[in-house]
Amino acid sequence: MIRRALLAALAALTLGAAAPERPRVVLAAMPIARLDLPWWRTRFEKKAEELRKTPVDLVFYGDSIIDDYERAGPEPWRDFAPIWRRYYGARHAVNLGFKGDTTANLLWRVTHGEASGIAPKAAVVLIGANNLGRLHWSAEDTIAGIAADIAALRQRLPSTHILLLGILPSARSAWASATTLAVNRALAARYRAVPMVTFLDIGDLFMKDGALDRSLFLDPLLTPPDPPLHPNAAGQAKMAAAIEPVLARLLHE
Repeated sequence: MIRRALLAALAALTLGAAAPERPRVVLAAMPIARLDLPWWRTRFEKKAEELRKTPVDLVFYGDSIIDDYERAGPEPWRDFAPIWRRYYGARHAVNLGFKGDTTANLLWRVTHGEASGIAPKAAVVLIGANNLGRLHWSAEDTIAGIAADIAALRQRLPSTHILLLGILPSARSAWASATTLAVNRALAARYRAVPMVTFLDIGDLFMKDGALDRSLFLDPLLTPPDPPLHPNAAGQAKMAAAIEPVLARLLHE
C-alpha cells in the first residue's frame, strides 16, 4: 500500500515537472476597452467622427493629462484650452486623451480605429501614469504596455513621427515615483535609435531644488485635495513649450 502510494506521488511529481509553464499574461500590453462607461463610449465615438471629418496632421494620444487640454476653466489653474489653441490650434491637431486610461486602454483604442484612415505628420504619446495608480502594474509590465502601444502605432502609421514622452513625476507614493523613474530609464534606452520614434523625458520641468514643484499641479487645489499628479495650466504650458522644438522639427516646420 505504502509502495503504491509512493509510486503514485512520484508519477505526479514527474508529470508536474514535465508540464510546460503557462506564460504570464501581461494585462498592460493587452487591448482592454472601457465601453461599459457611457462617457468613455461617447467620447470614443465622438473622436472617431472627428478623425473622419477633419484634417489630421498632429495627434495626441494619452490619458487625463492630454484630455485636460479641452478644459476651459473657469479657474485660471484649470484653463488649458488657450494653451492648446496657442500651440496646436493651427496645426490640424486632434486630442485623443481619455481620463483614467492605461496602456491597455490606449492599445484598444489604437487597434479599434484611432490610428486608421489617417496619416498625421506627428503623434505625441503620453501614457502610463494610470498603470501606477490603483492597478499597481509593475515597471516591467508598464514598459511592455507602452512598447505595445508604440508598436501598434508604428504598424498603422508608418509615415508618422512619434514623440513618446516619459511618465511625468507625481507625489502618489514612493513606489510610484521609483517605478516612474525605472520606466523612463528603460524607455530612453529602448528608443534611443528606433526609426520614427523620439523619446523625451520632461520630468525635470516639474522639479524644483530636488523635489516635486507642487505649484505646477492642480490636484492640491481640489476639494478635497489630492496628491500632485496632473499638471495645472502653468505646468501644462511649460510642457507644451518644452516639447515645441522637437515637435516643430518632426512636423518639418
